[in-house]
Amino acid sequence: MLHYALVFLVVALIAALFGFGGIASASAGIAQILFVVFLVLFVGTLILRVLRS
Repeated sequence: MLHYALVFLVVALIAALFGFGGIASASAGIAQILFVVFLVLFVGTLILRVLRS
């Protein structure tokens, strides 16, 4: 999940470099969503691991 967020971030940076604002903002939005999902799953996994042990 984190890998895909980084890929979309790189795509957004490259698109912004070449002047494709719409693609850059869409890719940046997708990267932000994927990063938040990653954080939620990571914290949830940590909490469950602590509660089980």
